[in-house]
Amino acid sequence: MKIEIVTTQNINLNETGFGALKACNRVFDSIEKMGYDVKLNICKSKRDLDSIVKKNPDLVVLAVKYISLPNGNNVWLSEYFSRHGINFTGSSRDVLRFDSNKISAKLYLSNKGIKTARYFTAIPEQYRCAGELPIKFPLFLKPTDAANGNGIDDFSFVTNFSEFESKVLSLYNKFRAPVLAEEYLDGREFTVSIINKPNNELIISPIEIVPPESKNGLRILGKKAKIDNCEELKSINDDEIKSKVINLAINVFLTLGVRDFGRIDIKANTAGECFFIEANLVPGMTYGSSYFPKSCEIECALTYDEVIQLMLESALSRTKPKTPPNNYINADY
Repeated sequence: MKIEIVTTQNINLNETGFGALKACNRVFDSIEKMGYDVKLNICKSKRDLDSIVKKNPDLVVLAVKYISLPNGNNVWLSEYFSRHGINFTGSSRDVLRFDSNKISAKLYLSNKGIKTARYFTAIPEQYRCAGELPIKFPLFLKPTDAANGNGIDDFSFVTNFSEFESKVLSLYNKFRAPVLAEEYLDGREFTVSIINKPNNELIISPIEIVPPESKNGLRILGKKAKIDNCEELKSINDDEIKSKVINLAINVFLTLGVRDFGRIDIKANTAGECFFIEANLVPGMTYGSSYFPKSCEIECALTYDEVIQLMLESALSRTKPKTPPNNYINADY
């Protein structure tokens, strides 16, 4: 069976993906251990993608959602390979939009009755005073289409109109898009990794994320904390909260129509109510630090290689292998 991994070196991608080339190489190593004929492709152009189609692989592992072309257009990989009849990992283009656009996901889920933090969007000078804002302070401000903590720092937490105006201007100038303003949730933070097996059994790995305390006493999971890997990842020790987190994550996963795997971020308020924050459908896979493999390790005692194997199972079940892999890991999860 031939497997092609597709990634790109585009450092301007703000969205989620498996990670840098080091992470993709680690995924490559795991798949190779499974006995498959696997190649890693760093694609920069449509010609690179066309060459993969000509190989007619059994499976393409999408380590990013799209590649950016010099003309400013994006080639969405799930859409491209689907059009060419090539089997690929992860969700369809229609579902991946919920990953790329936080507002789209929040609107869709809230219309389905799923709890999300109240929100509105803002551009510089749209609002003239605090009284015009749809939600009262405190608020939490972040980009609408960025991931990995991009644009999030201590100044994302705003308590007055001056702070609001300053952060909106900063984010708008950097990302050139309306800013997402959410009601501030003052409770614990969670993430849930979910893998959908071929028989539709869900492997669910919920964990709590505890960001480092900042100078103002807040715990904000921003870009710096993620780069420094200084946040604490741990099991959820409260059975009631854990049940709420799991049920919400499963509901989100199924309602969005996620295929194969995904990671759902959730935050609570001090009353213990849980709210959907965002979906990561091409999650980070950096060995030893990314939340997806780490949560599977913490909650289910799975090794990195076992996580990769499980992530591919549903996609592999959609193929008809010519020859069985020679070193497939046999485990009952």
